[in-house]
Formats: sequence, C-alpha cells, structure tokens
Amino acid sequence: MRLPGNSIYENAAISRRPLSIQDCDRRSLHGQKAVSVAWRKVLKLSAELIGDGWSAGRMPRCSTAQQDGCSAARNRAADLESGRHMAQKRDMTEGKIALPLVEFTVPLVLGNLFQLTYNAVDSVIVGRYVGERALAAVGTSAPLMNIALLFISGLCMGAGILMSAQYGSRDYELLSRQISTTFLAGCGFSLVFSLLTILLAEPLLRLIQVPEAVIGEAGTYLRIIFLGILFTFIYNFLANTLRALGDSRTPLYFLIISAVLNIFGDLLLVAALRLGVPGSAVSTVVSEAVCCLLCGVYISRKVPLLKLGKGWLTFDKKLLGRTISYGSTSALQQVCLQVGKTMIQAMVNTQGVSMMAAFTAVNRVDDFAYTPQQNIGHAMTTFIAQNKGAGHRERIKRGFRVGITIEIIYSVVICLVILLGAPVIMGLFTGAEDAQVVPLGVSYLRGIALMYLLPGFTNGIQGFFRGMGDLKVTLYSTFMNMLGRVAAVWVLLLVLSLGFVSLAWANFAGWIVMLLFEVPLLGRRLRGVAEAGD
Repeated sequence: MRLPGNSIYENAAISRRPLSIQDCDRRSLHGQKAVSVAWRKVLKLSAELIGDGWSAGRMPRCSTAQQDGCSAARNRAADLESGRHMAQKRDMTEGKIALPLVEFTVPLVLGNLFQLTYNAVDSVIVGRYVGERALAAVGTSAPLMNIALLFISGLCMGAGILMSAQYGSRDYELLSRQISTTFLAGCGFSLVFSLLTILLAEPLLRLIQVPEAVIGEAGTYLRIIFLGILFTFIYNFLANTLRALGDSRTPLYFLIISAVLNIFGDLLLVAALRLGVPGSAVSTVVSEAVCCLLCGVYISRKVPLLKLGKGWLTFDKKLLGRTISYGSTSALQQVCLQVGKTMIQAMVNTQGVSMMAAFTAVNRVDDFAYTPQQNIGHAMTTFIAQNKGAGHRERIKRGFRVGITIEIIYSVVICLVILLGAPVIMGLFTGAEDAQVVPLGVSYLRGIALMYLLPGFTNGIQGFFRGMGDLKVTLYSTFMNMLGRVAAVWVLLLVLSLGFVSLAWANFAGWIVMLLFEVPLLGRRLRGVAEAGD
C-alpha cells in the first residue's frame, strides 16, 4: 500500500504554516485505516519541524535584557495562545461523557503501546536472531531498569497534576516555575540513577539471583540503557507537560517515530550486524534520544507558553516540595509494583533459562494487555479531577460508571484475543530451537486471559481515587496486590512446584487481595460524593 504524504510536505512548504488536524482529515480517504491516518499525522509533524516556523511575530517575546522582568507580558501572550487553542482543549466538565473519555484515552493507549514496542522489539529480535540466553539477559534486566524509570514517571505524573491545576487557573507565572523546577530536579535524579546503575549493575543483578551464564550480557544491556535514561526522563517530562496543557496527541506522534527508528535500529544492529544484546540496547537509547530531540524542537516552535528562556534555570524549592509530595506517592506506587515484580523475577530465575525466557515473553504480552486498562484509568483520573474542581458531584459518579463499563468491554476483547492467539504470540518471541519456551508461555497466557477482567476493575477504581486526590489509597492497594502475588508465587511455584502456570494464578491472588481492600473504600467514597452533591 502506498503511504500518502507527499502532498502534506508540498502544501506545508508552500503555505509556510502548519497543517491543522482538519486539513489532514480533509485529505484522508473515506475508509482509510487508522494506521494510515496516524502515518499522515507523523508526516505532517515532520513537515512542521523542518519548515520555516510560524510563531515568529505572533507571540510577544522579551529581549535577553528584559527576560527577568517580562513575566506579565509572557502571561498575556500565553492567555492569547490559550484562547486561540481553546477549541482543541478537552473540557470534561460538561457535555457527553463516554465519547470524550474514549477520545482522551486513545492517544494515551497508543502512546504507551508504542513505548512498550521498544521492549517487545528487543525481545522478539534478540530472541530470534541471538538466542534464548540473550532473551533471558534482556528480560532479567527489565525489573531493575523499570524501578528507576517508574520513579521518574511518578515524578512527572505528580508534576503533571500540579501543572494541570495551574494551567486551569491561568496562573502562568507559577506554571513557568513549576515546569523549570520539575525539569531541573528530574534531570538531576536521572543522572544519579544512571551513575549508580552503571557502577552497581552486576551486584544488583546478582542480588536478584541472575545466573552467571547471562549476567555478563545482562550487565552490559543495563549499563547501556542507563546511559540514556536522561533522554527517557526529558521525553516523559515534555509529554506530561503537553498533556497538562490539553495536548495528548503530539506525544503519540513522536513515539511513533521513535518506535519505527527502534525497529529499524534493532534489525540493523542485531539482525544484520550481529551485535547481539549491546546492539539492542544501543538501538533503544538512540531511538529515545531522537524522540526527545524532536519533541524539544516541536515545543520550541509550536508551544510559545513553554518558551521560558532563562526561566528554564529557575529552581523553586517550595514548588519542588509540593511536586515531591504529589509525585512521591505515585512514584512509590510504581516502585512498589516493580519491586514486587523483581522479587517474582528472582524466584523465576531459580527455575532455569527456559522458564526465564518464557517469563520475559509473557511479561511483554501482559504489558500490552494491561496498558489500555491503565490508560482508561488515567483518563478517568483526568475526568474526575476536572469535575471535582468544578463541583459536579453527580457527573463524577456517572463518569466512574462509564469508565468501568469501558474497562469491562476492553477486558472481554483482550481475553478473546489472547485465548485464540496464544501460540502465535509466543512464536514471535522464540526460534525453532527454543521448543520449551512456547508451551510454557501458552499455558500461562491461556490461564491469565480469563482473569483480565480483574485488573480492569482495579485500574478503574484506582483512576477514581487518583482523581479524587486519595493517592494513598492507590499506594496501599498496590502494596496489597504485590504482597498477595509474591506470597502466592512462593507457595505455588517454589513450595508446591505447580509449574509455570502457577504464575498466572499468583496474579489472580494479588488482584483479589487488591479488590478486597479497595471495594469497601470505594463504596464509602461514592456515598460521600453523593451526600456532598445533595
């Protein structure tokens, strides 16, 4: 199929202005697939990035000498920019519920799926072109890597909550300081994580009982990945900032570009040049760096509100304290989840390389299955938070019911997909010589597919509590989930020796414990919302 796009480049060059979404839609053929539409928008974005720029003269700028004293002018300019784009922003405090919730969710889902593609591509290409041991090395590195990544993600998420409130209240001076403080603090945290992991890679891997047969390759992979963790933070920071300003689509386009680069990089470095595990890690880091760079260029040209100049060097200790307060709970929740996964990985590592490789593969599949459920929960968070601020109590309850309904529909669909496609899916991760891995993975996937409805409920409930500001509930419930899951793995896998499928039943135990904790709190909270609305 021919990829449309030449007309986008030509028109962008002639008009010297960015094509709008409507321009792109008018050029779309009736019945064109969603992937083709996304490709058009990626090409449009590329055209904008290489164009002459359009914002010069539209937004009042301050000279270098005036930079420190022109916040009021910048605020007025930001007000104009905000008004110009108001039609594109997602106001969830009035109108329909289901359609806006879905529309807000879709870019989040696609963005996270493309981000997960980094790890999945590593696993598929490394497993097929290098072998079982290399696949085990990549997979066993993931829990340690994700602890740092999820901590950074939690910081960005907490800052995003504050930025959303500041943008909603039109306090652009405070928003400017919030952005710069989060950026500087996050860069510092990223560099510290990177240095510690590079120095302690092999001791940390031994701590989770990684076999000596794969520890060398796993350590190399971990070090290279952490050399690029700064790029990961900067992208996540910029993406969360754009979402706080109402734009959940632009980060998706950059992730599409990055995912494509990662695929071709892996094929070149691993499949063609036979660089093995290091080649896979280098491909991931380079693709993330390019994604980060393009996002920065786009913001510098297209988002005048984020043209802070010297303001990027402003560091507000009080705002950092608030950011850490908001972000630490979310970060601790993510880290708690990953620590639990790391403990489970350590127990799986005692069962041999075949089970390690199978566990790596099914974890990738689980990530793809769970991500839409998590993003539906995040969309519910935004919806509920906006309506809480607006005092629309009845709309909060209706939004929660609609969100849970969407979770159920998705869970049923993914259950059928995994049940019917388990053998084909596992075949993507291994070659013919790794015959033991496929049946192990199929047994797990067919067991876990029947349970996918449970995380749909838990993610919807967590989205409700985040939106209401009860972040500690989400932290405690995640802790209960991982406690139940780790205990179940120890009993079922190590004590009773029930085999690989017992890992699926351990997930089931964790979700049941989580729901037993959350549901009574949810009932009380919903009653409180109803009473406040009366």
